[in-house]
Amino acid sequence: MDIGIKDTIIAIITTDEKAVSGGSVSTFYVGDIEEQKRIALFISKITTGMIHDLENGCYVIVRH
Repeated sequence: MDIGIKDTIIAIITTDEKAVSGGSVSTFYVGDIEEQKRIALFISKITTGMIHDLENGCYVIVRH
C-alpha cells in the first residue's frame, strides 16, 4: 500500500516576489538564478519531487 503525498505542488522557488502571491504552497524567494537552481535541486532531492521551470522566473517542485 502506497500512502503519502502525491500529485501536489511541494514548493515554488522564484527570483521575482511579484510573480507569486498568496496560496498555501511554500514559496522561497532567492537572490539570483544560481541560488534558485541550487535551492530547487536541494528541495527536489529532499522531497523526491520533480523540478519544473515555468520560464517566468519561477521553478515549481511537484510530486507526481
